[in-house]
Amino acid sequence: MIAITFSVPADMELKPAPIAAHWVIEGNPVARSRRIAASPDTTSSSMVWTCTPGKFHWYYTVDETLYILEGEVFVTDHNDEVRRLGPGDVAFFPAGSHSVWQVTKDLRKIAFCRQSMPLLAGFGLRAFNKFINVLTGYRGGALESDESEEVAEPIRRVSAA
Repeated sequence: MIAITFSVPADMELKPAPIAAHWVIEGNPVARSRRIAASPDTTSSSMVWTCTPGKFHWYYTVDETLYILEGEVFVTDHNDEVRRLGPGDVAFFPAGSHSVWQVTKDLRKIAFCRQSMPLLAGFGLRAFNKFINVLTGYRGGALESDESEEVAEPIRRVSAA
């Protein structure tokens, strides 16, 4: 049987997760993290991550969707647009992207990370899942959305303080 994982991110003991020194632009940001769960094939994982104030580069090697629990960060994207993220905000960073983070208040986030796969492999996986759904009569689920729907509106843009 596959185990279901429950956690309370606010109460988790986190381990040091240092930001590469050459990524740091200002300050002395201290990051800590802990993996909450991982898929059996290890292509997806969830983690809690915290960081103290500072400014640094971040280079994404996996797709990451994050949810801010507490604190504040100003993220500068590839177009030099600055966006403020605070409690309740969600953002998506695709693998291969880069941003600059300026954490202004101690930050705590939940990150949902996924290894990206080649486009053809993704199509093959979706076709396989649809085939299994037809065989089992399963309808719906988290990934079964209307693909014609547009992606959510971007988070409001604000200038850095």
